[in-house]
Amino acid sequence: MSRAALRSGAEAARRDDFNEFHMTDDVISVLLDPIFLRLQDVAVPVGEAGSEYILFFSYTDSHTRARVETFRGQTLADAWRRGTARLRKVAARNPDAIRWLRIDIVDEMRQNDWGTLKRQLTQVKRNYCRQGISLDPNCRHAFLETEINANAMFYGGPKYSHCVVNEKNFVRYARRRHGLASVDFGDETPVWMFSSRGFFIDKDKSHAVHEIAGPGRSAGRRIIEPLDEDVLSALIESSSTFLAGQVGEDGCFIYGWHPCFDREIQAYNGLRHASTTYAMIEAWEVTKDEALWAAIERALAWLRREAIRTIALPDGTEAAFLVDVGNEIKLGANAVAILAFTRHAVVTGCTDHLPMLEKLALGVQYMQRSRDGSFVHVLNYPDLTLKEAFRTIYYEGEAAFGLMRLYSLTRDERWLETVVKAFEHFIAKEHWKHNDHWLSYCVNELTRYRPEERYFRFGIQNVQDYLDFVLNRITTFPTLLELMMAAQAMLERIGEMPDMRHLLDEVDLPKFHRALHFRARYLLNGYFWPELAMFYANPQRIVGSFFIRHHAFRVRIDDVEHYLSGIVAYRSKIAGKTSQIEKEEVSS
Repeated sequence: MSRAALRSGAEAARRDDFNEFHMTDDVISVLLDPIFLRLQDVAVPVGEAGSEYILFFSYTDSHTRARVETFRGQTLADAWRRGTARLRKVAARNPDAIRWLRIDIVDEMRQNDWGTLKRQLTQVKRNYCRQGISLDPNCRHAFLETEINANAMFYGGPKYSHCVVNEKNFVRYARRRHGLASVDFGDETPVWMFSSRGFFIDKDKSHAVHEIAGPGRSAGRRIIEPLDEDVLSALIESSSTFLAGQVGEDGCFIYGWHPCFDREIQAYNGLRHASTTYAMIEAWEVTKDEALWAAIERALAWLRREAIRTIALPDGTEAAFLVDVGNEIKLGANAVAILAFTRHAVVTGCTDHLPMLEKLALGVQYMQRSRDGSFVHVLNYPDLTLKEAFRTIYYEGEAAFGLMRLYSLTRDERWLETVVKAFEHFIAKEHWKHNDHWLSYCVNELTRYRPEERYFRFGIQNVQDYLDFVLNRITTFPTLLELMMAAQAMLERIGEMPDMRHLLDEVDLPKFHRALHFRARYLLNGYFWPELAMFYANPQRIVGSFFIRHHAFRVRIDDVEHYLSGIVAYRSKIAGKTSQIEKEEVSS
Protein backbone atom coordinates (compact mmCIF):
# COMPACT_ATOMS: atom_id res chain seq x y z
CA MET A 1 0.00 0.00 0.00
CA SER A 2 1.31 3.44 -0.88
CA ARG A 3 1.98 6.07 1.76
CA ALA A 4 -0.76 8.23 0.24
CA ALA A 5 -3.23 5.37 0.46
CA LEU A 6 -2.20 4.73 4.05
CA ARG A 7 -2.80 8.34 4.97
CA SER A 8 -6.21 8.31 3.30
CA GLY A 9 -7.20 5.05 4.94
CA ALA A 10 -6.06 6.17 8.38
CA GLU A 11 -8.18 9.29 8.15
CA ALA A 12 -11.21 7.41 6.80
CA ALA A 13 -11.00 4.94 9.67
CA ARG A 14 -11.30 7.78 12.16
CA ARG A 15 -13.85 9.88 10.26
CA ASP A 16 -16.95 8.45 11.91
CA ASP A 17 -15.55 9.29 15.32
CA PHE A 18 -15.24 12.99 14.66
CA ASN A 19 -17.74 13.91 11.89
CA GLU A 20 -20.90 14.31 13.83
CA PHE A 21 -23.71 16.28 12.40
CA HIS A 22 -25.05 18.39 9.55
CA MET A 23 -25.60 22.00 10.58
CA THR A 24 -29.17 22.57 9.40
CA ASP A 25 -31.24 25.60 10.32
CA ASP A 26 -33.13 23.68 13.00
CA VAL A 27 -29.89 22.36 14.50
CA ILE A 28 -28.48 25.89 14.60
CA SER A 29 -31.40 27.09 16.72
CA VAL A 30 -31.41 24.10 19.05
CA LEU A 31 -27.65 24.15 19.64
CA LEU A 32 -26.88 27.82 19.68
CA ASP A 33 -29.71 29.30 21.74
CA PRO A 34 -28.28 27.81 24.99
CA ILE A 35 -24.83 29.15 24.06
CA PHE A 36 -26.25 32.65 23.68
CA LEU A 37 -27.75 32.44 27.16
CA ARG A 38 -24.40 31.35 28.61
CA LEU A 39 -22.53 34.08 26.73
CA GLN A 40 -24.75 36.66 28.36
CA ASP A 41 -23.18 35.75 31.70
CA VAL A 42 -19.64 36.61 30.54
CA ALA A 43 -20.16 39.15 27.76
CA VAL A 44 -18.62 42.61 28.17
CA PRO A 45 -18.32 45.38 25.58
CA VAL A 46 -14.78 45.88 24.29
CA GLY A 47 -13.41 47.53 21.17
CA GLU A 48 -12.75 51.23 20.88
CA ALA A 49 -14.04 53.00 23.99
CA GLY A 50 -15.76 49.78 25.08
CA SER A 51 -18.38 50.24 22.41
CA GLU A 52 -18.86 46.79 20.88
CA TYR A 53 -19.38 43.13 21.58
CA ILE A 54 -17.07 41.01 19.42
CA LEU A 55 -17.68 37.37 18.47
CA PHE A 56 -15.60 34.95 16.40
CA PHE A 57 -17.43 32.11 14.63
CA SER A 58 -15.06 29.32 13.48
CA TYR A 59 -16.31 26.36 11.48
CA THR A 60 -14.97 23.54 9.33
CA ASP A 61 -16.01 20.38 7.52
CA SER A 62 -13.29 18.71 9.68
CA HIS A 63 -11.00 18.18 6.69
CA THR A 64 -9.92 21.72 5.91
CA ARG A 65 -8.58 24.58 7.99
CA ALA A 66 -11.40 26.35 9.80
CA ARG A 67 -12.92 29.47 8.35
CA VAL A 68 -13.03 32.18 11.01
CA GLU A 69 -15.38 35.16 10.77
CA THR A 70 -15.77 38.09 13.14
CA PHE A 71 -19.06 39.73 14.04
CA ARG A 72 -19.55 42.91 16.04
CA GLY A 73 -22.54 44.65 17.50
CA GLN A 74 -23.54 47.46 19.85
CA THR A 75 -25.25 44.73 21.87
CA LEU A 76 -24.44 41.07 22.27
CA ALA A 77 -27.71 40.24 20.54
CA ASP A 78 -26.73 42.30 17.50
CA ALA A 79 -23.39 40.51 17.11
CA TRP A 80 -25.08 37.18 17.72
CA ARG A 81 -27.77 37.75 15.08
CA ARG A 82 -25.13 38.63 12.50
CA GLY A 83 -23.08 35.54 13.29
CA THR A 84 -25.95 33.07 13.30
CA ALA A 85 -27.41 34.57 10.13
CA ARG A 86 -24.08 33.89 8.44
CA LEU A 87 -24.09 30.29 9.69
CA ARG A 88 -27.56 29.77 8.25
CA LYS A 89 -26.42 30.99 4.85
CA VAL A 90 -23.37 28.72 4.89
CA ALA A 91 -25.41 25.71 6.03
CA ALA A 92 -28.08 26.37 3.40
CA ARG A 93 -25.47 26.18 0.65
CA ASN A 94 -23.69 23.15 2.07
CA PRO A 95 -24.90 21.34 5.21
CA ASP A 96 -21.55 19.53 5.45
CA ALA A 97 -19.56 22.77 5.67
CA ILE A 98 -20.14 23.14 9.42
CA ARG A 99 -19.32 19.87 11.11
CA TRP A 100 -17.36 21.49 13.94
CA LEU A 101 -18.34 24.88 15.26
CA ARG A 102 -16.61 27.09 17.78
CA ILE A 103 -17.77 30.48 19.06
CA ASP A 104 -15.40 32.82 20.94
CA ILE A 105 -16.21 36.11 22.63
CA VAL A 106 -13.56 38.75 23.30
CA ASP A 107 -13.51 39.58 27.00
CA GLU A 108 -10.53 41.93 27.30
CA MET A 109 -8.41 44.07 24.96
CA ARG A 110 -5.15 45.92 25.58
CA GLN A 111 -3.41 48.36 23.24
CA ASN A 112 0.22 47.80 22.38
CA ASP A 113 2.55 48.51 19.47
CA TRP A 114 4.63 46.20 17.32
CA GLY A 115 7.95 47.33 18.77
CA THR A 116 6.88 46.68 22.36
CA LEU A 117 5.16 43.44 21.44
CA LYS A 118 8.24 42.08 19.68
CA ARG A 119 10.33 42.80 22.78
CA GLN A 120 7.73 41.17 25.02
CA LEU A 121 7.65 38.08 22.83
CA THR A 122 11.34 37.47 23.48
CA GLN A 123 10.29 36.61 27.04
CA VAL A 124 7.58 34.17 25.95
CA LYS A 125 8.45 30.54 25.23
CA ARG A 126 8.05 29.53 21.61
CA ASN A 127 4.35 29.01 20.73
CA TYR A 128 3.24 29.94 24.25
CA CYS A 129 1.70 33.30 23.44
CA ARG A 130 -1.87 32.66 24.56
CA GLN A 131 -3.59 35.83 23.35
CA GLY A 132 -5.18 36.94 20.12
CA ILE A 133 -4.08 40.00 18.18
CA SER A 134 -5.97 42.70 16.29
CA LEU A 135 -4.61 45.26 13.88
CA ASP A 136 -7.34 47.71 14.87
CA PRO A 137 -9.29 48.52 18.07
CA ASN A 138 -12.53 46.88 16.89
CA CYS A 139 -11.20 43.52 15.67
CA ARG A 140 -12.03 44.13 12.02
CA HIS A 141 -8.66 42.58 11.22
CA ALA A 142 -8.10 40.24 14.15
CA PHE A 143 -6.78 36.73 14.79
CA LEU A 144 -7.55 34.31 17.59
CA GLU A 145 -4.68 32.80 19.53
CA THR A 146 -5.49 29.46 17.90
CA GLU A 147 -5.20 31.04 14.44
CA ILE A 148 -1.83 32.56 15.30
CA ASN A 149 -0.40 29.24 16.48
CA ALA A 150 -1.94 27.08 13.78
CA ASN A 151 -0.48 29.32 11.07
CA ALA A 152 2.96 29.73 12.72
CA MET A 153 2.54 33.50 12.82
CA PHE A 154 4.66 33.87 15.96
CA TYR A 155 7.07 31.04 15.14
CA GLY A 156 10.59 31.91 14.06
CA GLY A 157 11.86 28.36 13.65
CA PRO A 158 13.79 25.99 15.92
CA LYS A 159 16.75 28.36 16.36
CA TYR A 160 14.59 30.65 18.51
CA SER A 161 13.44 29.43 21.92
CA HIS A 162 10.99 32.33 22.23
CA CYS A 163 8.15 33.70 20.15
CA VAL A 164 9.11 35.64 17.03
CA VAL A 165 6.80 37.49 14.67
CA ASN A 166 7.00 35.55 11.42
CA GLU A 167 6.08 38.31 8.99
CA LYS A 168 5.85 35.99 5.97
CA ASN A 169 3.42 33.60 7.67
CA PHE A 170 1.54 36.49 9.23
CA VAL A 171 0.94 38.23 5.90
CA ARG A 172 0.06 34.96 4.18
CA TYR A 173 -2.72 34.25 6.64
CA ALA A 174 -3.84 37.90 6.87
CA ARG A 175 -4.35 37.80 3.11
CA ARG A 176 -6.42 34.64 3.34
CA ARG A 177 -8.40 35.67 6.41
CA HIS A 178 -8.99 39.37 5.75
CA GLY A 179 -7.87 39.97 2.19
CA LEU A 180 -5.00 42.19 3.32
CA ALA A 181 -2.26 42.72 0.75
CA SER A 182 0.25 43.78 3.41
CA VAL A 183 0.67 44.42 7.13
CA ASP A 184 2.55 47.34 8.67
CA PHE A 185 4.96 45.82 11.21
CA GLY A 186 6.61 49.16 12.04
CA ASP A 187 7.62 49.52 15.68
CA GLU A 188 5.28 52.47 16.25
CA THR A 189 2.28 50.84 14.59
CA PRO A 190 -0.42 50.06 17.19
CA VAL A 191 -1.80 46.58 17.74
CA TRP A 192 -4.27 45.24 20.25
CA MET A 193 -3.88 42.04 22.22
CA PHE A 194 -7.01 40.33 23.48
CA SER A 195 -8.22 37.33 25.43
CA SER A 196 -11.36 35.34 24.74
CA ARG A 197 -13.44 32.45 25.93
CA GLY A 198 -16.14 30.48 24.22
CA PHE A 199 -17.95 27.26 23.37
CA PHE A 200 -17.56 24.33 21.02
CA ILE A 201 -20.19 22.01 19.56
CA ASP A 202 -18.77 18.56 20.17
CA LYS A 203 -18.87 15.28 18.35
CA ASP A 204 -21.12 13.08 20.49
CA LYS A 205 -24.63 12.14 19.40
CA SER A 206 -26.24 14.54 21.87
CA HIS A 207 -24.39 17.44 20.21
CA ALA A 208 -22.99 18.44 23.59
CA VAL A 209 -21.69 21.96 24.04
CA HIS A 210 -18.26 22.30 25.65
CA GLU A 211 -17.12 25.44 27.35
CA ILE A 212 -13.72 26.67 26.16
CA ALA A 213 -11.25 27.84 28.81
CA GLY A 214 -10.33 31.51 28.93
CA PRO A 215 -6.94 33.10 29.68
CA GLY A 216 -4.22 30.84 31.07
CA ARG A 217 -2.22 27.78 30.10
CA SER A 218 -5.35 25.81 29.26
CA ALA A 219 -6.73 28.55 27.01
CA GLY A 220 -8.49 27.39 23.89
CA ARG A 221 -9.48 23.87 24.89
CA ARG A 222 -12.57 22.48 26.56
CA ILE A 223 -12.90 22.54 30.32
CA ILE A 224 -12.74 18.98 31.67
CA GLU A 225 -14.18 18.27 35.10
CA PRO A 226 -13.61 15.77 36.51
CA LEU A 227 -10.66 14.02 34.90
CA ASP A 228 -12.24 10.62 35.37
CA GLU A 229 -11.85 7.13 33.98
CA ASP A 230 -14.20 7.81 31.07
CA VAL A 231 -12.18 10.83 29.92
CA LEU A 232 -8.90 8.95 30.30
CA SER A 233 -10.24 5.94 28.42
CA ALA A 234 -11.37 8.18 25.56
CA LEU A 235 -7.91 9.77 25.37
CA ILE A 236 -6.30 6.33 25.28
CA GLU A 237 -8.68 5.08 22.61
CA SER A 238 -8.29 8.06 20.29
CA SER A 239 -4.51 8.41 20.57
CA SER A 240 -3.88 4.68 20.15
CA THR A 241 -6.24 4.70 17.16
CA PHE A 242 -4.18 7.54 15.75
CA LEU A 243 -0.99 5.50 16.16
CA ALA A 244 -2.59 2.44 14.60
CA GLY A 245 -3.53 4.58 11.62
CA GLN A 246 0.11 5.53 11.12
CA VAL A 247 1.20 1.89 10.62
CA GLY A 248 1.34 0.83 6.99
CA GLU A 249 0.66 -2.63 5.60
CA ASP A 250 4.42 -3.19 5.70
CA GLY A 251 4.51 -2.42 9.44
CA CYS A 252 6.42 0.82 9.04
CA PHE A 253 5.06 3.97 10.70
CA ILE A 254 4.45 7.37 9.24
CA TYR A 255 6.94 8.98 11.60
CA GLY A 256 5.07 12.19 12.26
CA TRP A 257 3.47 15.41 11.09
CA HIS A 258 4.05 19.13 11.19
CA PRO A 259 0.38 20.07 11.41
CA CYS A 260 0.50 23.81 10.78
CA PHE A 261 0.99 23.11 7.07
CA ASP A 262 0.22 19.38 6.99
CA ARG A 263 3.77 18.28 6.24
CA GLU A 264 4.95 14.74 6.85
CA ILE A 265 8.17 14.39 8.84
CA GLN A 266 10.63 12.80 6.44
CA ALA A 267 12.76 10.82 8.88
CA TYR A 268 12.72 7.52 10.73
CA ASN A 269 13.92 6.02 13.99
CA GLY A 270 13.81 2.32 14.75
CA LEU A 271 14.17 2.88 18.48
CA ARG A 272 11.03 5.02 18.50
CA HIS A 273 9.26 2.50 16.28
CA ALA A 274 9.83 -0.13 18.98
CA SER A 275 9.00 2.06 21.96
CA THR A 276 5.82 3.31 20.29
CA THR A 277 4.75 -0.27 19.64
CA TYR A 278 5.28 -1.01 23.33
CA ALA A 279 2.96 1.87 24.26
CA MET A 280 0.39 0.62 21.76
CA ILE A 281 0.37 -2.76 23.51
CA GLU A 282 -0.22 -0.98 26.82
CA ALA A 283 -3.15 0.84 25.23
CA TRP A 284 -4.54 -2.35 23.73
CA GLU A 285 -4.76 -3.81 27.23
CA VAL A 286 -7.29 -1.04 27.90
CA THR A 287 -9.19 -0.89 24.60
CA LYS A 288 -8.95 -4.46 23.22
CA ASP A 289 -9.37 -2.86 19.80
CA GLU A 290 -8.90 -5.28 16.90
CA ALA A 291 -7.52 -2.72 14.46
CA LEU A 292 -5.00 -1.60 17.07
CA TRP A 293 -3.85 -5.16 17.63
CA ALA A 294 -3.47 -5.75 13.91
CA ALA A 295 -1.27 -2.64 13.68
CA ILE A 296 0.81 -3.87 16.63
CA GLU A 297 1.42 -7.21 14.91
CA ARG A 298 2.47 -5.48 11.70
CA ALA A 299 4.83 -3.15 13.59
CA LEU A 300 6.45 -6.06 15.44
CA ALA A 301 6.78 -8.02 12.22
CA TRP A 302 8.60 -5.05 10.67
CA LEU A 303 11.08 -5.05 13.55
CA ARG A 304 11.77 -8.77 13.16
CA ARG A 305 12.04 -8.58 9.38
CA GLU A 306 13.72 -5.24 8.75
CA ALA A 307 15.54 -4.08 11.85
CA ILE A 308 16.74 -6.88 14.14
CA ARG A 309 19.92 -8.62 13.05
CA THR A 310 21.80 -11.55 14.58
CA ILE A 311 25.57 -11.19 14.90
CA ALA A 312 28.25 -13.50 16.23
CA LEU A 313 30.09 -11.86 19.13
CA PRO A 314 33.87 -12.20 19.46
CA ASP A 315 33.46 -15.23 21.74
CA GLY A 316 31.19 -16.93 19.21
CA THR A 317 27.94 -16.25 21.10
CA GLU A 318 25.05 -15.15 18.92
CA ALA A 319 23.48 -11.83 19.93
CA ALA A 320 20.81 -9.72 18.28
CA PHE A 321 20.77 -5.98 17.74
CA LEU A 322 18.20 -3.55 16.45
CA VAL A 323 20.03 -1.84 13.61
CA ASP A 324 18.79 1.71 13.22
CA VAL A 325 19.16 4.37 10.55
CA GLY A 326 22.80 4.89 9.56
CA ASN A 327 23.75 1.33 10.57
CA GLU A 328 23.73 2.35 14.21
CA ILE A 329 23.32 -0.09 17.09
CA LYS A 330 21.83 1.88 19.95
CA LEU A 331 21.73 0.54 23.47
CA GLY A 332 18.28 2.05 23.92
CA ALA A 333 16.96 0.49 20.72
CA ASN A 334 17.74 -3.03 21.90
CA ALA A 335 16.16 -2.15 25.23
CA VAL A 336 12.83 -0.95 23.89
CA ALA A 337 12.66 -3.84 21.44
CA ILE A 338 12.92 -6.11 24.48
CA LEU A 339 10.13 -4.13 26.15
CA ALA A 340 7.84 -4.44 23.14
CA PHE A 341 8.31 -8.16 22.53
CA THR A 342 8.23 -8.98 26.24
CA ARG A 343 4.94 -7.13 26.68
CA HIS A 344 3.56 -8.93 23.66
CA ALA A 345 4.51 -12.26 25.26
CA VAL A 346 2.87 -11.27 28.55
CA VAL A 347 -0.48 -10.29 27.02
CA THR A 348 -0.65 -13.17 24.53
CA GLY A 349 1.10 -15.97 26.39
CA CYS A 350 3.02 -16.63 23.17
CA THR A 351 6.64 -17.72 23.70
CA ASP A 352 7.71 -17.72 20.06
CA HIS A 353 9.90 -14.65 20.50
CA LEU A 354 11.83 -15.86 23.54
CA PRO A 355 14.92 -17.01 21.57
CA MET A 356 15.12 -13.60 19.89
CA LEU A 357 14.58 -11.84 23.24
CA GLU A 358 17.48 -13.77 24.74
CA LYS A 359 19.73 -12.67 21.88
CA LEU A 360 18.62 -9.03 22.24
CA ALA A 361 19.40 -9.21 25.95
CA LEU A 362 22.81 -10.66 25.18
CA GLY A 363 23.32 -7.67 22.90
CA VAL A 364 22.61 -5.35 25.84
CA GLN A 365 25.01 -7.34 28.02
CA TYR A 366 27.69 -6.99 25.35
CA MET A 367 27.38 -3.22 25.59
CA GLN A 368 27.94 -3.24 29.36
CA ARG A 369 31.44 -2.50 30.63
CA SER A 370 32.59 -5.24 32.97
CA ARG A 371 34.75 -2.94 35.08
CA ASP A 372 31.96 -0.78 36.55
CA GLY A 373 28.60 -1.82 35.12
CA SER A 374 28.26 1.21 32.84
CA PHE A 375 27.23 0.92 29.21
CA VAL A 376 28.53 2.09 25.87
CA HIS A 377 25.74 3.70 23.91
CA VAL A 378 26.24 3.34 20.16
CA LEU A 379 28.11 0.76 18.06
CA ASN A 380 28.59 0.47 14.32
CA TYR A 381 26.91 -2.32 12.42
CA PRO A 382 28.10 -4.86 11.44
CA ASP A 383 31.62 -4.70 12.88
CA LEU A 384 30.52 -3.67 16.42
CA THR A 385 33.14 -0.98 16.67
CA LEU A 386 32.45 1.87 19.05
CA LYS A 387 30.72 4.89 17.54
CA GLU A 388 29.71 6.86 20.65
CA ALA A 389 30.48 5.97 24.25
CA PHE A 390 27.68 8.27 25.40
CA ARG A 391 24.68 9.74 23.61
CA THR A 392 21.81 10.18 26.06
CA ILE A 393 21.25 9.22 29.67
CA TYR A 394 17.94 7.65 28.71
CA TYR A 395 19.63 4.67 27.04
CA GLU A 396 20.93 3.31 30.33
CA GLY A 397 17.58 3.43 32.09
CA GLU A 398 15.91 1.88 29.06
CA ALA A 399 18.47 -0.93 29.05
CA ALA A 400 18.01 -1.73 32.72
CA PHE A 401 14.22 -1.53 32.51
CA GLY A 402 14.08 -3.75 29.45
CA LEU A 403 16.18 -6.41 31.16
CA MET A 404 14.03 -6.23 34.29
CA ARG A 405 10.87 -6.77 32.29
CA LEU A 406 12.48 -9.74 30.54
CA TYR A 407 13.58 -11.12 33.90
CA SER A 408 10.01 -10.84 35.18
CA LEU A 409 8.95 -13.00 32.23
CA THR A 410 11.70 -15.66 32.21
CA ARG A 411 13.34 -15.43 35.68
CA ASP A 412 16.71 -15.82 33.98
CA GLU A 413 19.17 -14.62 36.61
CA ARG A 414 21.58 -13.30 33.98
CA TRP A 415 19.32 -10.34 33.31
CA LEU A 416 18.77 -9.49 36.96
CA GLU A 417 22.48 -9.63 37.69
CA THR A 418 23.19 -7.37 34.73
CA VAL A 419 20.79 -4.79 36.16
CA VAL A 420 22.23 -5.11 39.67
CA LYS A 421 25.66 -4.47 38.21
CA ALA A 422 24.34 -1.48 36.29
CA PHE A 423 22.84 -0.05 39.47
CA GLU A 424 26.21 -0.12 41.16
CA HIS A 425 27.23 2.35 38.48
CA PHE A 426 23.97 4.35 38.65
CA ILE A 427 24.30 4.78 42.39
CA ALA A 428 28.02 5.58 42.32
CA LYS A 429 27.48 8.23 39.63
CA GLU A 430 24.29 9.57 41.28
CA HIS A 431 22.21 9.03 38.19
CA TRP A 432 19.14 9.94 40.21
CA LYS A 433 20.12 13.56 39.58
CA HIS A 434 18.91 13.11 35.99
CA ASN A 435 15.33 12.44 37.15
CA ASP A 436 15.03 9.89 34.36
CA HIS A 437 11.59 8.32 33.90
CA TRP A 438 13.19 5.13 32.57
CA LEU A 439 15.19 4.75 35.77
CA SER A 440 11.98 5.33 37.72
CA TYR A 441 10.38 2.48 35.81
CA CYS A 442 13.45 0.32 36.32
CA VAL A 443 13.95 0.83 40.04
CA ASN A 444 10.28 0.10 40.62
CA GLU A 445 10.77 -3.25 38.87
CA LEU A 446 14.11 -3.99 40.52
CA THR A 447 12.76 -3.48 44.03
CA ARG A 448 10.06 -6.08 43.40
CA TYR A 449 12.80 -8.70 43.31
CA ARG A 450 15.57 -7.01 45.29
CA PRO A 451 13.72 -4.93 47.93
CA GLU A 452 16.87 -3.32 49.28
CA GLU A 453 16.94 0.09 50.96
CA ARG A 454 19.60 1.49 48.64
CA TYR A 455 17.42 0.86 45.61
CA PHE A 456 14.32 2.31 47.23
CA ARG A 457 16.31 5.37 48.27
CA PHE A 458 17.59 5.78 44.70
CA GLY A 459 14.00 5.76 43.47
CA ILE A 460 12.99 8.39 46.02
CA GLN A 461 15.98 10.58 45.21
CA ASN A 462 15.00 10.37 41.54
CA VAL A 463 11.87 12.43 42.30
CA GLN A 464 12.12 14.08 45.73
CA ASP A 465 13.80 17.31 44.59
CA TYR A 466 11.99 17.42 41.26
CA LEU A 467 8.47 18.15 42.45
CA ASP A 468 8.63 21.90 41.88
CA PHE A 469 9.69 21.22 38.30
CA VAL A 470 6.78 18.81 37.83
CA LEU A 471 4.39 21.41 39.22
CA ASN A 472 5.73 24.43 37.36
CA ARG A 473 7.08 23.26 34.01
CA ILE A 474 5.23 25.19 31.29
CA THR A 475 5.56 22.46 28.65
CA THR A 476 3.43 19.33 28.91
CA PHE A 477 6.62 17.19 29.18
CA PRO A 478 4.69 13.88 29.11
CA THR A 479 7.53 11.77 30.50
CA LEU A 480 7.07 13.59 33.82
CA LEU A 481 3.82 11.72 34.37
CA GLU A 482 5.57 8.45 33.55
CA LEU A 483 8.27 9.33 36.10
CA MET A 484 5.68 10.11 38.76
CA MET A 485 3.51 7.06 38.11
CA ALA A 486 6.43 4.64 38.39
CA ALA A 487 7.55 6.39 41.58
CA GLN A 488 4.00 6.24 42.93
CA ALA A 489 3.91 2.48 42.41
CA MET A 490 7.17 2.11 44.32
CA LEU A 491 6.04 4.40 47.14
CA GLU A 492 2.87 2.39 47.57
CA ARG A 493 4.90 -0.76 48.07
CA ILE A 494 7.23 0.99 50.53
CA GLY A 495 4.15 1.92 52.55
CA GLU A 496 3.30 -1.77 52.85
CA MET A 497 6.79 -2.71 54.15
CA PRO A 498 7.24 -1.88 57.85
CA ASP A 499 11.03 -2.11 57.66
CA MET A 500 11.14 0.37 54.76
CA ARG A 501 8.36 2.74 55.72
CA HIS A 502 10.81 5.21 57.29
CA LEU A 503 11.98 6.07 53.77
CA LEU A 504 8.69 7.83 53.13
CA ASP A 505 9.88 10.56 55.49
CA GLU A 506 12.35 11.56 52.78
CA VAL A 507 9.67 12.73 50.35
CA ASP A 508 6.93 15.35 50.80
CA LEU A 509 4.01 13.02 50.06
CA PRO A 510 1.23 15.65 49.90
CA LYS A 511 3.31 17.67 47.47
CA PHE A 512 4.19 14.52 45.51
CA HIS A 513 0.55 13.65 45.00
CA ARG A 514 -0.35 17.23 44.17
CA ALA A 515 2.37 17.27 41.51
CA LEU A 516 1.30 13.90 40.10
CA HIS A 517 -2.35 14.90 39.69
CA PHE A 518 -1.44 18.31 38.35
CA ARG A 519 0.82 16.83 35.69
CA ALA A 520 -1.83 14.32 34.60
CA ARG A 521 -4.36 17.10 34.12
CA TYR A 522 -1.79 19.31 32.43
CA LEU A 523 -1.32 16.73 29.68
CA LEU A 524 -4.80 17.68 28.45
CA ASN A 525 -3.16 20.84 27.11
CA GLY A 526 -1.19 18.72 24.65
CA TYR A 527 -4.16 16.87 23.18
CA PHE A 528 -5.58 17.75 19.79
CA TRP A 529 -9.16 18.32 20.81
CA PRO A 530 -11.38 19.07 17.79
CA GLU A 531 -11.67 22.70 18.92
CA LEU A 532 -7.90 23.03 18.48
CA ALA A 533 -7.34 20.71 15.52
CA MET A 534 -9.90 22.62 13.45
CA PHE A 535 -7.53 25.56 12.95
CA TYR A 536 -4.75 23.46 11.35
CA ALA A 537 -4.26 22.60 7.71
CA ASN A 538 -5.76 19.10 7.88
CA PRO A 539 -7.82 18.71 11.07
CA GLN A 540 -8.88 15.14 10.42
CA ARG A 541 -5.26 14.07 10.16
CA ILE A 542 -4.37 15.09 13.72
CA VAL A 543 -7.55 15.16 15.79
CA GLY A 544 -7.35 12.77 18.73
CA SER A 545 -3.54 12.74 18.80
CA PHE A 546 -1.08 14.56 21.06
CA PHE A 547 1.35 17.33 20.18
CA ILE A 548 4.44 19.14 21.44
CA ARG A 549 3.58 22.85 21.45
CA HIS A 550 7.10 24.30 21.50
CA HIS A 551 8.09 22.15 18.52
CA ALA A 552 5.51 23.83 16.26
CA PHE A 553 2.77 21.49 17.56
CA ARG A 554 4.66 18.52 16.19
CA VAL A 555 2.83 15.19 16.23
CA ARG A 556 5.44 12.43 16.18
CA ILE A 557 4.87 8.80 17.09
CA ASP A 558 7.14 8.95 20.15
CA ASP A 559 5.45 12.15 21.32
CA VAL A 560 2.11 10.36 21.30
CA GLU A 561 3.73 7.28 22.85
CA HIS A 562 4.85 9.06 26.02
CA TYR A 563 1.52 10.80 26.56
CA LEU A 564 -0.18 7.45 26.05
CA SER A 565 1.99 5.47 28.49
CA GLY A 566 1.55 8.05 31.24
CA ILE A 567 -2.21 8.24 30.80
CA VAL A 568 -2.58 4.45 30.71
CA ALA A 569 -0.71 4.24 34.02
CA TYR A 570 -2.69 7.10 35.53
CA ARG A 571 -6.00 5.56 34.54
CA SER A 572 -5.16 2.14 35.95
CA LYS A 573 -3.58 3.25 39.23
CA ILE A 574 -5.04 6.60 40.18
CA ALA A 575 -8.17 7.91 38.49
CA GLY A 576 -10.73 5.57 39.93
CA LYS A 577 -9.42 5.79 43.48
CA THR A 578 -8.55 9.42 44.04
CA SER A 579 -10.88 11.59 41.98
CA GLN A 580 -11.85 13.60 45.08
CA ILE A 581 -8.20 14.05 46.11
CA GLU A 582 -7.40 15.16 42.57
CA LYS A 583 -10.16 17.76 42.64
CA GLU A 584 -8.95 19.15 45.96
CA GLU A 585 -5.28 19.26 45.00
CA VAL A 586 -5.80 20.75 41.53
CA SER A 587 -7.85 23.56 43.07
CA SER A 588 -5.29 24.30 45.78
